Amino acid sequence: MSLENRRRMEAVFTVALIFCSAFTSGVQGDSLTILQAPEYVSFQKGDWPISGEKIPDMVALTMGFSVQEDLSWPGLRAGPLFQRPRANVLVVVRGVDSLALPESVASYPLENPVPFTLDSVAETVHTLFAEDTPVVLQLAPSEERLYMLGKANAVFEDLPVTLQQIRARLSQDGSVLASLPLNSLSRNAEADLLFLSEVQVLHDITALLQRHRHLAKDHSPDLYSLELSGLEELGRRYGQDSSQYQDATAILANVLQKFGEDLFGLYGDSAVVEVVTVKNFEVPHTRKSRSILESKQISNPGSPYNLAYKYNFEYAVIFNIVLWLMIILALAVIVISYNLWNMDPGYDSIIYRMTNQKIRLD
Repeated sequence: MSLENRRRMEAVFTVALIFCSAFTSGVQGDSLTILQAPEYVSFQKGDWPISGEKIPDMVALTMGFSVQEDLSWPGLRAGPLFQRPRANVLVVVRGVDSLALPESVASYPLENPVPFTLDSVAETVHTLFAEDTPVVLQLAPSEERLYMLGKANAVFEDLPVTLQQIRARLSQDGSVLASLPLNSLSRNAEADLLFLSEVQVLHDITALLQRHRHLAKDHSPDLYSLELSGLEELGRRYGQDSSQYQDATAILANVLQKFGEDLFGLYGDSAVVEVVTVKNFEVPHTRKSRSILESKQISNPGSPYNLAYKYNFEYAVIFNIVLWLMIILALAVIVISYNLWNMDPGYDSIIYRMTNQKIRLD
């Protein structure tokens, strides 16, 4: 082979390597992974990106609720009207763009990773199923933020919330420290303890639900929203190439896989479990979450500003039911009136027919 041809081959290989590296870097990124889902909630496999601000709408549609704007995303297909999951579990993992979850249903790239909450979905659950007191749990251990609603107040009253409570839980019986392969992780470092505390919370949630299995058999849907930032702190403390970060990533992937399987089984294979992995949120400041208990009432008759009632998204359904029922009743009255008007008493009525026969006999 001549020197000129060899240089051409080297140039071709160089261009190919650059293209492959660019392609690979373009594929990797923040993602939405459907860890568990029943058969009647159909997620299509593909590389359709979804915006971070649309994830609450996607969660609402999987639970059978209506949204303000149509979700033009081909990853989720319309399911049966009268068959909806009993629970939806959303876990947000900060500090990593993807996790090795081989037994997932589908995975999609996440674009525009802005901070989001499921407050709108929680408010819908609270409004539609207020009498059934569903379980609504919103938890962020790193920020010591916990909002509970309905039966969650009784079930998760013993759940450790503050970092001090969770670290004390790590030293008690049944702690995850006895079963996890810590490897390079330390039991004394602050960043390591934060990550292990979040793993402990996931374990305690599963244990409490197994103790109260009756919650998964009622007719009201349950909602869980968890945010984990232990990996983000480990990456900031040791670096993403460190052994601590790599070991914690492998541990969290296994824990989330088992967490999803356990909750999916507790709800009788009728739960949707999603995992959102975000390296960094685009908004630099920390988002503020509000409790569902602080939400405004649906209507405020005593308002001094004479405001209108809050719009109910079930209005279209109720309107159609009332409209078509009135049309059917009106048509029924018209048909009955027409038949009575054109009825021949001598042939169509048994009363007049018997009377005529009696007159003839006399």
